[in-house]
Amino acid sequence: MDKPNIFKRSVMLVVHLWRRIMNVKFNPLKYIPDPSLQAYFMLVLFVIWSVTFGFIATYYIGWLGYSTVTSIAVHLTILIPIVITNAVFVDAERTGEQWLEEWKDEQSKYRLFMKRLKMKNLVPWDIDKES
Repeated sequence: MDKPNIFKRSVMLVVHLWRRIMNVKFNPLKYIPDPSLQAYFMLVLFVIWSVTFGFIATYYIGWLGYSTVTSIAVHLTILIPIVITNAVFVDAERTGEQWLEEWKDEQSKYRLFMKRLKMKNLVPWDIDKES
């Protein structure tokens, strides 16, 4: 069985990790009933973490010329494409797109195949005990 190509695996990994961390169905913000407030708090947390990493980089790592505004901009240039990718996958799941089903099926078959190769389905036979 052929391994799924690296593009498909990478995209599926990004979507999976994004949902684990940022999906309000799983994180504690799920208890806030208003979606706009959930988005607001996610944005506030994003800015807080960007500023925190900026301070860490400035003082502890020694990057004295490090800019917090640059940190926020760099984080946005990474997160915006991930958000768009997740939106594409959410839409594809909602409409039942064939390509997504094929990607998921291909990955699940490959994982099952690899798991079976790693399993040791052999029982040691001790002829002295069983004779």
